[in-house]
Formats: sequence, structure tokens, C-alpha cells
Amino acid sequence: MDSKAMFKLSYGLFVLSAQENGKDNGCIVNTVQQVTDSPLRVSVAVNKQNLTHDMILSTGLFCVSILDESAPFSIFQRFGFQSGRSADKFEGIEARRAENGLLYLPQHCAAFLCGKVLQTVDLGSHTLFIAEVTEGELLSDIPAATYAYYHAHIKPAPEKKAEKGAWRCSICGYIYEGDELPADFVCPICKHGAVDFVKVGASGKNAWRCVICGYVYEGDVLPANFVCPICKHGTADFVKIVLPE
Repeated sequence: MDSKAMFKLSYGLFVLSAQENGKDNGCIVNTVQQVTDSPLRVSVAVNKQNLTHDMILSTGLFCVSILDESAPFSIFQRFGFQSGRSADKFEGIEARRAENGLLYLPQHCAAFLCGKVLQTVDLGSHTLFIAEVTEGELLSDIPAATYAYYHAHIKPAPEKKAEKGAWRCSICGYIYEGDELPADFVCPICKHGAVDFVKVGASGKNAWRCVICGYVYEGDVLPANFVCPICKHGTADFVKIVLPE
């Protein structure tokens, strides 16, 4: 089985939001699909490790912001590269409330939809929520962003490998490549500063880097069922690297 065949399926990219006990949260998903027109139903599969998953499971409500091609990489960093258990993902960003009380993004989105869960299906690592659409509105004429468009035009190209030194975050394992680490550098994954980085040099130890968020898994073999603890993507989005030591 060539897992890359799955990449030919057409995926959109969405910010899935929820609220529970007064806390708003959201995450990036690519699994929202219309399943019927009459009655109007959608489905969304959500990783069980996400706080948004637990909120939807508890409240039965969600909102989908359909990202368009103007969406900057910072939106994916905000909603995909950090956990709502330790960060307020909506802090400092413009958002509006739909009729069901949930937040959606009015900018960089083609439209938003609100859903009320009718049925759940346990898929092991994910829960599939099937919901009736209770509200929706067009927000922009810009085409909706696809997963392929994100990789080709939004996600920054990988940085060239440094020939000399590098610095590893002792908190999350993120690698900064370069001889000198800026004094004001902040880890893009866990938000810790330069004090939590240690200098490393070239060795030849094998590892695997997530091409979505940069997380590094150390080891010669990446487990087939491994899921990135930062952005929740699977082994298809990891590339083998030689890790500095």
C-alpha cells in the first residue's frame, strides 16, 4: 500500500471551534465533508488528543471556519501547533460569535458553518461527528484553501540544513540550525526562550522530522502508527533526517 495515494484525495483546511464552561478553543482539521443535502448534514473527524474533540463530545456543538487561500501561515501555527490546554488560541485575534455562541474567523475564510451533533462514530484514534448544519454564511470570494495549496503556497519551505552547529530545545526537541542562537529567540513549538536551548554538533544519528510543524522524533525507525504530539499528523508527514548531536 502506497500511503501517498491518499494525498490525491481533495481536502480542505478548516478551523474547528468549540466552547465549554466559558472557554473557547479551536484546532486545524482537514476532514469536514458534506454527507447529505436534504437534510443538510456534515461530518468531521477529530483526533481524540485534541481539547476541541472533548469539548464537542461534551456539548454537541461546533463551528467550522473554512479557510481561504489568503490565510497566512500564522493561523496554522496558532490553531495547529499549540495545545488549547495551555494556550488561549483566540487571544489577540479577530473573531465573531455565531448564533450558537461559538467563535468563527471573519478574515481569511471563505465561509463558516455551525453544526449540532446528531451521531458519533468511534474510529479508534478519532471520533467522527455527524451533525446537522444550523447556520452558515459566505465571507469571501477568495477560493477555499486546499491541503495541496497549503503545502505549495502557504507552508514555508524547509530551511537548508546547517553545515556546522545547531541548537535543540530541551523542552520539545525543536531544532534551530545555525552556529549562533539569537538571544531573543523563542521556540516556535513550545514558546520557550533561548535559555532552554542546548548547542549540538553534527554526528549522524538518525531521526524523523514532521514536515508540518518541525517536531523531531529520534530513532532509526518511526513506528507505523506514530502521531505527531504537536500537530497530530501521522507518519506520512515525516521525513528521515540526520540529527545533530
